[in-house]
Amino acid sequence: MNTGFASAHDDFSRGILTISQLNRAVAGLLERSIPLVWVRGEVSNFTAAASGHWYFTLKDGGAAARGIMFRGRAMLVGFTPREGDRIEVRARVSLYEPRGDYQLQVESMRRAGQGDLFEAFLRLKEKLAAEGLFDPQRKRTPPAIPRAVGIVTSLQAAALRDVLTALARRAPHVHVVIYPSPVQGEDAGMRLAQAIALANARAEVDTLLLVRGGGSIEDLWGFNHEGLARTIAASAIPVISGVGHETDFTIADFAADLRAPTPTAAAELAILSREQWLARLRQAAQVLRRAQRRRLEQAGQRLDRAATALISPRERLSRQQERLTGLARGLGMAWAVAQRDRAAEVGLLRQRLIARLPDTARLSARVDDLARRLRQCQAYQLTRLQQRVASHAAHLRALGPEQTLARGYAVVRDEQGRIVRQARRLHAGTRLEVSFAEGTAQAAVTAVDPDRGLV
Repeated sequence: MNTGFASAHDDFSRGILTISQLNRAVAGLLERSIPLVWVRGEVSNFTAAASGHWYFTLKDGGAAARGIMFRGRAMLVGFTPREGDRIEVRARVSLYEPRGDYQLQVESMRRAGQGDLFEAFLRLKEKLAAEGLFDPQRKRTPPAIPRAVGIVTSLQAAALRDVLTALARRAPHVHVVIYPSPVQGEDAGMRLAQAIALANARAEVDTLLLVRGGGSIEDLWGFNHEGLARTIAASAIPVISGVGHETDFTIADFAADLRAPTPTAAAELAILSREQWLARLRQAAQVLRRAQRRRLEQAGQRLDRAATALISPRERLSRQQERLTGLARGLGMAWAVAQRDRAAEVGLLRQRLIARLPDTARLSARVDDLARRLRQCQAYQLTRLQQRVASHAAHLRALGPEQTLARGYAVVRDEQGRIVRQARRLHAGTRLEVSFAEGTAQAAVTAVDPDRGLV
């Protein structure tokens, strides 16, 4: 790194500099001498201006530096930093000449530690690619008309609502099965793989959608699980991945049979919409009309050629007269024979009809037996449905808040009736209402320790 001060800028060769000249010279010296660098620190004094630019201070235990990220770069980050966040920025060192403050012009930003995660992502991707898990030849095209579609995601995920809305809009007749699994956390990858394995074992859907909304690389890390990638590659059911935003890529995306940029796009790739099918039908109808028109035109041409080969009407009538005379003689002789044969046939049919008259008593008894069996089947099915309803009701009661409170937990509300989840929002003297499984109690905060919790 060249830091030669005397030769860095022509302005230094002048006798006396103005402040503007000095700051301009120092800015040029910094920009030429220090290349783009990665800097790690903690965010403070963060401000998102109305212009879209970000202003903040990046600090560590012993120093701080001002930073700026212009709107065009900030829009590509994918998250908004908050006070106290640890981040890594790729920045150019410059000087804000009007104040003489040195600052970092940030080109890109990521959460601290993402560099290590990205390296691990690349290593795993290279390993699985070498094994052939990402080969296009092994990937299958999902069926255009699935009987049922499976969704692997969290029940609380916003992506689930988006996918269900898209499926209901495009193909409300298609059955949807949800295989719930966490999409974030240490065991998310393993649980997602288990959900896909369960879907294959049950074999009740034709296409699987693996979906999650956007987030940081840490939030999406469960989809970079090696076991999940191998389960996707081994799945007998085609898998469409729709994880994060269009710019987010995970190992699951490469292993899946089809990758969608968003969860909603995954739903659109899984099923053709009603409008698309109608468009195809209209196109097929148009092709059919054209084919019919061609056949009619060809038939008209054949008719015209045949008309030229017709004999004269007089000769044709003469031939038909001769043929008609012969047919009349034959008809007279055949009529007597036919009458005799018909009479014999009618007599035979009358005898057979008498022999085949239905046994009404036996048929009535059979109808009664079938009605009795139908009532028995209805009673049996009703009993089974009542048992299932009772089982589901017991399961819902086990998952309800009353059971949680009965195990010793409590619900804490502040003076406005809002549920309190974080101690840092309280202060000494705050009045609280605590609800137990049986009854409530009024309490007051005497001290707050926001860093101490259950874990």
